[in-house]
Amino acid sequence: MVAISVVIPVYNGEATIRSTLESVLDQTFRDFELIVIDDGSTDNTVDVVKSIADERISLYSYPNAGQAESRNRGAKLASGEFLSFIDADDLWTSDKLDAQLQALKDHPDAAVAYSWTAHVDESDRFFRHGPRLSFEGNVYDKLIINDFVGSGSNVLVRKSAFFDVGGFETSFPPAEDWDLWVRLAAKYRFVVVPKAQILYRTLTRSASFNLAKMEASSLKVIDRIFETAPESLKPFKTLCLGHRYKYLTYKALDLTPERKRARSAFRYLALALYFDRDLWRRRVVWKVLLRTTATLVLPEPWMHRLVDRYPKPFDIEALLIHMRFP
Repeated sequence: MVAISVVIPVYNGEATIRSTLESVLDQTFRDFELIVIDDGSTDNTVDVVKSIADERISLYSYPNAGQAESRNRGAKLASGEFLSFIDADDLWTSDKLDAQLQALKDHPDAAVAYSWTAHVDESDRFFRHGPRLSFEGNVYDKLIINDFVGSGSNVLVRKSAFFDVGGFETSFPPAEDWDLWVRLAAKYRFVVVPKAQILYRTLTRSASFNLAKMEASSLKVIDRIFETAPESLKPFKTLCLGHRYKYLTYKALDLTPERKRARSAFRYLALALYFDRDLWRRRVVWKVLLRTTATLVLPEPWMHRLVDRYPKPFDIEALLIHMRFP
């Protein structure tokens, strides 16, 4: 028996899985097991995992079924009282488990602890902050409006609560994290560790990130949230849509500038403005328009050189500061 079971789902993650594993193994809290779920990898992921000699690591291989199912599989194998998940390209600071476990011990009525997030690129360079909000206790009415937890690599959750709400929904990738946080918040209390402990890696040069899939998945999650929400909260669906389209806007802008993504950013911004009229009064609109217009007008090689020279072109960090709760 261990206190915490850490689950890492991985599919073809040979480029990053070692650094992710090392960030977990370097935790100041030591009483944990590390369950790696190989989701049908076809590269050298398994060999990389096997090359790391640490008795806390257990490796299980399955046919490909997706990240949500891999997390659920790992949870079923877990022996710890608490569960934490980390994606195979993200990192933790060394005190992440220690601080979150202490927060739950200090608040025995809470079932979920979360921390703040910092975003890094392929070279582990910081390029923006994630949400820095400190909602605690009953956070359901906040979480249905916006996913302030930020990623599946964040929370420490009591295993009993995880299974009580049914684990990850496998039909909502890649927005299944938010769906789970909302279902947990409907029944359990949250506690925050107000410091950046999750280093969320954004592959800014990724050609594979599917914005359309994220949008479709997000809309499914929103429909599910407000189908079951109390009548008093149903009017917040419009604000929720506004926040989600703001999220999709900066997700499009995080990636290497391309005309297709710029057109998506324009569309997402238009929808964000439609659903959240307060956004019109914020300077963020002009920052988004500046970057998307430049991407559409300038030759792509010029934009790529700008990104190489300036990690945060057009002050994207300021964009995110303005995209928080009103």
